[in-house]
Order: sequence, then C-alpha cells, then structure tokens
Amino acid sequence: MLDPQDLYEWDPKGLAVADLALAQDSAGLVMLYHFEGYIDAGETGELIVRRLLDGLPHQVVARFDHDRLVDYRARRPLLTFRRDRWTAYETPALELRLVQDATGAPFLLLSGPEPDVEWERFAAAVRQIVERLGVRLSVNFHGIPMGVPHTRPVGITPHGNRTDLMPGHRVAFDEAQVPGSAEALVEFRLAEAGHDVLGAAAHVPHYLARSQYPDAALTVLEAVTAATGLVLPNTAHALRNDALRTQEEIERQLAQGDEELVSLVRGLEHQYDAAAGAETRGNLVAEPVDLPSAEELGAQFERFLADREGDGGR
Repeated sequence: MLDPQDLYEWDPKGLAVADLALAQDSAGLVMLYHFEGYIDAGETGELIVRRLLDGLPHQVVARFDHDRLVDYRARRPLLTFRRDRWTAYETPALELRLVQDATGAPFLLLSGPEPDVEWERFAAAVRQIVERLGVRLSVNFHGIPMGVPHTRPVGITPHGNRTDLMPGHRVAFDEAQVPGSAEALVEFRLAEAGHDVLGAAAHVPHYLARSQYPDAALTVLEAVTAATGLVLPNTAHALRNDALRTQEEIERQLAQGDEELVSLVRGLEHQYDAAAGAETRGNLVAEPVDLPSAEELGAQFERFLADREGDGGR
C-alpha cells in the first residue's frame, strides 16, 4: 500500500489549535464523521453535518486530496455559467474540522464526499489522524430505510465496539450482508486496530427515505450527545424546528386523502405496535408480526441505492 499520508495534508494553523485542545483535554477528543454518497435515508447524516457547521465555530485541521479520491464522472461537481462564461466551481471538499460545542469544548468533524477509490488507503489515513490527534472515540451516523411509520418514535441501531454508550436499543436482526461503504470500512478498521468506535443508524420510514426526515437526524444527535457528552443545544433546536415543519407537511399530505399512503402508514403502525407490545410482555411471539429478514433488508438497501443512481444522485 502507498503511504496513506499522501492522501491528506495538515492545515498548520488548524493543527496547532487541535494540538492545543488535545493538550488541555487529557481524555482525548471525540471525532464525528459522515460521508455523502452512500445510504443516508432521510438525509440523516447530511442534516446533522450541515447544522453543526452552520451553527458552531470551526476551522479546518486537515484536507484530503479530493482530486485523487472523487470520481468526477460519477458525481459531477457543479459549475455556474453566467451569460458568456463560467463564474464559479463547487470544489469537492473532504475535510477534518475542529469544532467547538456550546461550552467551548472541542471535537473533530470529518465530512465530505465518500471516496470513490482507495478505501483501504483512506481508512489507514483516518487511522493515522485518529492516532496523531489522540481521538478517544470515533462516531459515525446515517439513516437506513425501514418498514416503520413516521407516527412512532425513530428507532436506532447502534453498532461498533462501544454500543454500551447507546443502551436501550433492540437488535433488529442477527446478521445481514449489505453493500459496503467507506464509512463502515473506517469503523471496521479502527475497531480492528483497537480504537473505540460507535455508529448510529436511524430507522427512517422507507416511504420517506428519499426526502429530508429531520426527526431521524434529531434522534441520532440526541443519542450522540448522550454518548459523548458534547453539548449541542442550538443544533438540536434547529433540527427540532425542521422536524416540526416536516411532520406538518407529511400530515397535510395524508389529510389530502392519498389512500395508498394512508393504508401503508396504518399497516406499519399496526405492525410496529404489535412488535412493541410483544417486546414489553417479553414474548416476541405473542402476536404474529412480519418483520423483515436479513435478505429483505439487504434487498431494500440495494433498491434504495438503485433509486438514487437512477435519479442521478449519489
């Protein structure tokens, strides 16, 4: 493998600030990370990243070589044409930032487009960064499409070697094979190397998977703050307002009488309540409920990806 450090470069000023933060916090920094382009039902991870960067002070610590990692023909960056010339270019940015929460406590945020190539080398580069900056816990998050109704609380599937930091979540299935991602590989390789990792996959109603669903982002953010100790009230407030507006729009569409959608939601409510009731009684077979199998979940992921690619999105 070529030297992973060739994939990124440090920002001298940002690195100096990160080193100062590390020196002041002997416990180590938390690193949140999410990459655009793979399964992210309801734009769960994208919404969290966007709200964090919109509302909190931050500065770049390291930049990855997007020209090497991004396949431009697969997801073409936007250029702006005005009258008779090109006037702007949206350069892809895969960056590590140092962010401050509401108390001024620093944490790291790695975000940007998912690398299209050199995943192993990229994962090794992230491991170098984790070890160089003394990261104590790496946390990733995204949404997955599930057969659940929007009228019930958003579920979460925690994963990684520190799922104890997100207690109280039922395991939805024992095993499944799904298409891989750079985000998952980073988690896998960091855990292999003995680093603490935690992931949170929000259960997004499959009929809303291709739209923004802020309820999922808010639920994940609250779970992440509880697990890490970060204080992010402004980010949570912004997502809560987004969620209220989205729920109002969903209810408006249901009230317009889309019989197929209404029937779907009512059926999912019955399934959800039956499963929740059986779990409360400690007897999962008290009422027969058709829960998705591992194969069905994998197929659902595949269909979600195919729909995104068919629309030209990634």
